[in-house]
Order: sequence, then C-alpha cells, then structure tokens
Amino acid sequence: MLAIGAVLIVLLVNSIVIVGGEEMALLERRWLGRKMPQGRVVAQPGEVGIQARTLGPGLHLLIPFLFKATKIPFVTIADAEIGLVESIDGHAVLPGKIFAEPVDGHNSFQDAEAFLRNGGQKGPQVAVLPPGKYRINPYLFRVDKAAMITIRDHEIGIVEATDGDPIPAGRIFARTVAGHQAFQDGAGFLRNGGQKGPQIDVIPPGNYRINPLLFKVSKSAAVSIPEDSIGLIEATDGEPIPAGRIFARVVKGHDAYQSGQAFIDNGGQKGPQIDVLPPGLYRIHPNLFKLQIVPAIVIEKGAVGVVLAQDGLPIPTGRLLAHRVSGHDNFENGEAFLNQGGQKGPQIDVLLPGTYRINTALFAVRTAPATVVEANHVGLVTALDGIPLPENEYVARQVGGHDDYQNGSAFLTQEGQRGPQLDVLRPGTYYINPLLFTVELDKVAVIERGQVGVVVSNVGEAPPEEMIRRLSATQGSTQEAGQERYVVPKGFRGIQEEVAGPGSYYLNRRAFMAYIIDTTNITIDWDEQADTRFDELTVISKDGFPIQVSVKVVIRVRPDQAPYMVAKVGSVDNLIQHVIHPMIDSSFRNQASTASAMDFLQSRSEEQAKAEARVRADLEKYHVECVSVLICQIKLPAELMETQTKRIIAEQQLEMYKMEQRSQVERTQMEKMRATADQQPVLVASEIAVQVAQQKKSEMVTLAEGEARSKALDGEGEGNRLRLIGDGEAAKISAIGEATALAYQKQTEALGEDAIRSIKLVELISGAIERGQLKIVPDVMVSGSGASEGFMAQLARLLPGMDLGQLLARGKPDVLPPPQ
Repeated sequence: MLAIGAVLIVLLVNSIVIVGGEEMALLERRWLGRKMPQGRVVAQPGEVGIQARTLGPGLHLLIPFLFKATKIPFVTIADAEIGLVESIDGHAVLPGKIFAEPVDGHNSFQDAEAFLRNGGQKGPQVAVLPPGKYRINPYLFRVDKAAMITIRDHEIGIVEATDGDPIPAGRIFARTVAGHQAFQDGAGFLRNGGQKGPQIDVIPPGNYRINPLLFKVSKSAAVSIPEDSIGLIEATDGEPIPAGRIFARVVKGHDAYQSGQAFIDNGGQKGPQIDVLPPGLYRIHPNLFKLQIVPAIVIEKGAVGVVLAQDGLPIPTGRLLAHRVSGHDNFENGEAFLNQGGQKGPQIDVLLPGTYRINTALFAVRTAPATVVEANHVGLVTALDGIPLPENEYVARQVGGHDDYQNGSAFLTQEGQRGPQLDVLRPGTYYINPLLFTVELDKVAVIERGQVGVVVSNVGEAPPEEMIRRLSATQGSTQEAGQERYVVPKGFRGIQEEVAGPGSYYLNRRAFMAYIIDTTNITIDWDEQADTRFDELTVISKDGFPIQVSVKVVIRVRPDQAPYMVAKVGSVDNLIQHVIHPMIDSSFRNQASTASAMDFLQSRSEEQAKAEARVRADLEKYHVECVSVLICQIKLPAELMETQTKRIIAEQQLEMYKMEQRSQVERTQMEKMRATADQQPVLVASEIAVQVAQQKKSEMVTLAEGEARSKALDGEGEGNRLRLIGDGEAAKISAIGEATALAYQKQTEALGEDAIRSIKLVELISGAIERGQLKIVPDVMVSGSGASEGFMAQLARLLPGMDLGQLLARGKPDVLPPPQ
C-alpha cells in the first residue's frame, strides 16, 4: 500500500505544474505520439517533441512522464522598444520574398499552434510587438528588441522599404499605398501593394513602431525658410518636361511639395519647378525635391528691378523686349506668366521698390538706379525700342498714356517711335526701364530779365512752298547746314515768330533750340584792356601816320526783332564777330584815310557822328538797333604829339600870363575893397564924430566969435611981434646957409667930391656909433696883426685927421671877453 501510495504521490507530483504570474511553461512530449514531419522544429498536438503551445500562469495537470514542463519568463518589450519576431518554424517563404506572409489568429505570436495551423511562414515576420509582456514560445519565435523610431520636431523620417513589389520602370520612388499607418503596419503595406525601395512618403514628427528590417528609416531636417528668403524646388522624379521648355508645369494638390505622391499623381514633371516656397517650415522629401534657399528679391528705395525671363515664348523679330502679360503678380506667379504667353528674355515691366518672392531660376533680376531728375534740370529721353523713326525726323512723335515713360508697354502699344522723344521729364524720381529708355539730364533753359528766347523748332509741319516764297521775299534767308532759315508762325518747323519771355523752361533741346538774346543795351569795346573782346583799332591817316582808336559801340536787339536777327546771323556772338567788328574796323579805316592825323584828332566828334550814322544804317539790315558809337580815345604818334604839345603849351603859357595880369588887377581892386570894408566901423564912427564936431563947431563958433573979436586986437599985436621975430630968424638962417654952401663949394673944389662923400660917411658912422646904433668892435674878436692892421690903415685912409683910438673907445663894450 505504501508503495502504491508512494507511486500515486509521485504521479501526482509529476502531473501538477504551477506557473507563476510572469512565467510560462514550455511543454515537451517525450513519447506516445506521432513523429514530427521532416524539417519541422516545433511539434503540433499529438506529435512527439517540443510543443508549439505553452502553459500560461496557473495550475496545470499533465499526464505524468508524458510531458515535461519547463518554466521561463515572459518576453518583455519595454517602453520605447519594439519586438522583432522571426519564426524558426513554419512554411517556407515564397520565392522573391524576404518576410513571411502575415497570418491571422496567433495573438501577437502567443498562439503558436494557430500560427502554424494558419500557414505561418518561417523567417522574419512583418508584424512587430509593441511594448508589453508576451507568452511567446522561444523555440518557435526568436524575438529581438529594437528602439522605436522617434522623429523630433523640425525633423522628418525618410523611409526605404526592403521588401515589396518592384518600382515601375522609369520611376525612382515607390508609390504611396494606404493602410500602413506611417509604415507601422508592414503587413498592410505589403498587402496593399507597397513597393520595394525609396518611399515617396515621409514620416512627420512622433514616435513610431516601425519594423527596421522592413523599413530603413533615416532622419532629415525639415525645411525651414527664413522670413526674407524663398525656396526653389527641383523635382528628381516625375514626368519629363516637354521639349523646348525649361521649367516643369505647375500641378496642384501637393501641399507645397509636402505630398510627393500627389505631385506625381497630378502629373508633376521632373526638373526645376516654377512655384516657390514662401517663408515657413516644410516637411519635404529631400530625395524627391532638391531645395535651394535663396534671398527674396529686395528692390531698395530709389532703385528699379530689371527682369530677364529664362523661359517662355521667343521675342518677335525686331523687338528688344518681351511684351507685357497680365496676372503674373510682379513675376511672383511664374505659372501665370508662362500660361499667358510670357516671352523669354528681357521684360518690359520693371519692379518697383519692395520685397518680392520671385523664382530666381525663372527670372533673373538685377537692380538699377531709378531715374532722378534734379531741380533745375530736365530729362531728355531716348527710346531703344519701338517703330522706326521716319526719315528726316529728328525727334519721335508724341504719344500718350505711358506715365512719363514708366509704362513701357503703353508706349509700345501706342506705337511709340524709337529714338529721341519729344516729351521730357521734369524734376522728380521715375521708375523707368533702362533697357527700353535712356535718360540724359540737361539744365533747364533760364531766360533772365532783359532777355528773350528765340526758339528754333525741329518738329512740326514743314513750311509749304507758298509760305517759303513769301518769307524769302519779305525776310531774305540765310543758310545753315545747307538749310534755309525763316521766321515762321507757331506750329511750323523753323525759327518761331513768338519769343519766350523771362522764366524757366523745361525745353527739349533736341526738339527746340533756344537762343538767349539780350534785349538790353550791349556794349562792345575796342581798347587795350585785357578783358575786352577786341584790341584797339589801328588805322592810317591820310598823311601816313598810324592812329590807334579806342571805340565803344552800344547796340540793342528789340524783342520783336530778335527772331529775324537770329535768322540773319544766328546769334549775338555771330553778329559781333562777323558783322559789327568788320563793320567798325572798315568804317574807321575809311574815315582815317580821308583826313590828316591832326585833323582826325581835332574833328573827333564829326568822325564819331559819321561812324554812328554808318553803323546804324548797316545794322538795320540785321534787325539790330544802334544806340551809339563812341570814340573813347585817339592816340597819335609820339613825335607828332610832342610838336603839338609844345605849341599848345606856349599858347597856354601866353594866355596864362594874360590871365595872371588880369588877376593881379582884380586882386588890387579886391584888396582895396576888402580894406574899405574892414574900416567901415571906423568910417561910420568918423562920420558920426564929424557930425558931432560940426554941431559943436557951430556952438563954439557962436561962443568964440565974441571972444575972437575981443582977442583980435591982442592977436594982431602979438602977430606983429612974432613976424618981426621970424623975419630976424629967417635972415639969420639964410646967412648961415649961404655961408655953409659957400664953404662946401670951397671944400669940393679943394678936396673933390669923393673926399666930401667920405667925410660925410664918417660923420654919419660916428654919429651912429655915438648913439649906439653901430658896433664897430665885436664882442668876441680874434686878434691877428695882418687883419687888424689892414683894417685900421683903411680907416686911417678913409678918415684922415680923425683920432681913431678915441673913436674906437666910444664903441667898446664895458667888459671885453678874454682873448681866445
């Protein structure tokens, strides 16, 4: 019994298998079963060998000794991991296939019997195990772990399938198939006809359970286009571009090239694309689309963008620029440009200042300065394209609507002519296509006060023959460059009858030539000054003397006569150089040859009047008024002027003496009158005194008459007494005089007149010495025997009988200075 009990216990122990919660049990059937077919590894039910089925957690009863249970842990797939399954047993994989065909019902490879029963194939399995714990038979399935695919922000996943249908010939990328859930469902990918090779779809950012054996995933940066840039696209796959075209046609629905399959399905063409990508972030397949980031076109202020199209229809023969097409939105819509028949080559439209997203592979853009016409200037325009300029025309006819040449298309549409244009540009900034128009700056025509502008028009109708005959008869004509010139009415070609007054004029000098004519007095000098136009005139007189004449001529052009003067001589300079100068030179030569040098000098006013009359008459033929002709200076030869000068000086001196004599007489009279005037107060006082004296005299006469009468008798007596006394004195003096005269007579007879004069002289000197009026001996005397002795001897000879010592002593000073 004990033995039986022991046997039962052993059987019971061997029949019970307890599997833990995270374990599974592998079964092995040892005998009493069918032998596994050749090539099989895992046994199916009833077959001897390692069983396909496994025991899960719990209590299990097995036939003792028939089955052997081996417990192993579950297969664990951690977070961020996937399980790659390879079947060790099963049907053979079909030829040409790498991965086993997916089968259903195996519950993530945990039901091995169902896997084998449903035709599971040996080899790598397409399906992967997500994170978790799995009861997988390791004898049937080998599980390897791999990291999940993580695509971060600003990244994309590039996929290449290692299995699937072949890519059609001529294609580079496999077509998109549905149902693979971003390549996480490999079975769906293969089942729906996924193709082997580079996939056209990309994987956006996220975490993906992708079988790395079926899909090789590489990472690439998403395309980020900065704000001031654009993206240029070139497709590496698609339909071929038609012959003669450079850029692929535009297709829709590809979501800015982020859907490569839509691009292909909609007929996208291989090669450079017309569309550009604006700034932003794009998940574009880098192997399908080559992206080039280029700066956006920026046209700065004060500049203009000139565009050259690299694709389009050919420009018609004879044209320089492509015609305008609409709808291209400043060349940002290349598709519209090509669809509307845009032409290849330089474009007639330009880009104004701003920022543009233009495909620089389709449109080459270069900047050029805008046309700036500064103040006091005018822009002269020349068109480089248009219909030919008619023969014998200097300036193209005027056309409208071109907005100051900024709308080149309107200019050509209105049949603008090639060449210099009639319209001009006033001061300002203009956005003009430099390939169509060139602009040359010129100064404005300024007519000051006292001036007029005579305008010569190169445009307008030619004067008819009848008008030419009439003008020729009334005006005469001159020729310039082989063409006759007339003053014509407004609207005809030629010198305009109407002049322009003071002001500023934006004049096209190619169409209108303006001659500025001074209407105030114009002075022309012939003298020796350095800043004058002409040297002084040298003429020969009748008697052969060279005469130098300085002349000043004043002329004036009346405003109404200015056009006719221009018709005659062209300009004031021509008038002065070719008319007035020869006229003045000839006139004075002729006049000088008919008079002697002195006569010419002396008849200066007559010569001046004759010259003025002749010049006035001659200038009237040229519609110029002669104001005056002045002879400023006449220079005769020096030898002739010297003789004339001496004669004139003598005459002047004679006249001067006469005038001086008259002056002295006048001066005497003047002095007398001045003295009389100075004594007027005295004379007045004297007159008053005389009147007073007369009054007193009358008074005193009356008083004195009585007294005089009383004294008359006394006076008569006294007079008689004095008469007697005078008679006595007179007799005495008469006697003395007679005696003295007789004595002098006798002395003269005895001594002579010279001696008498010497004696008289000595007497005078002696008296002067005595009175101190004459100093004989000096205060300081240098003594010398010769001089003093000679002097004393001379005095002794002159004064015989005189005591010279006593005489000299009278004139000595009280104190004599010491001898020197």
